[in-house]
Amino acid sequence: MPRSIISTDRAPKAIGIYSQAVRCGDTVYLSGQIPLVPATMQLVEGDIRAQIEQVFDNLAAVAEAAGGSLRDTVKLTVYLTDLANFPAVNEAMGRRFREPFPARATVGVAALPRGAEVEVDAVLILNS
Repeated sequence: MPRSIISTDRAPKAIGIYSQAVRCGDTVYLSGQIPLVPATMQLVEGDIRAQIEQVFDNLAAVAEAAGGSLRDTVKLTVYLTDLANFPAVNEAMGRRFREPFPARATVGVAALPRGAEVEVDAVLILNS
């Protein structure tokens, strides 16, 4: 099945050897986003809530570049350096997602790139 690479300036550029997203058929695999502001490539200022909002803004931008939206998300993986921040993730998701909610896994990690406290990746299914 042919693959296409998804890229947008509305989300941070890849900081390694990977693509922002890859589409294969109707499935789009979004790489993990940390709370980088696309224009500056610096971490967003503020607390964990600001970081979480920036991560979901970045994911939304990549989803839109793929021809979809966060509503097309079927799976999220959330990485947190402090699992005590899990309620803040739920609050942000409550503002951005409606039922049926995507499947989700949350993983506690020791560290994330650039000192971020949160990273999220996603899988979308687009209707053709």
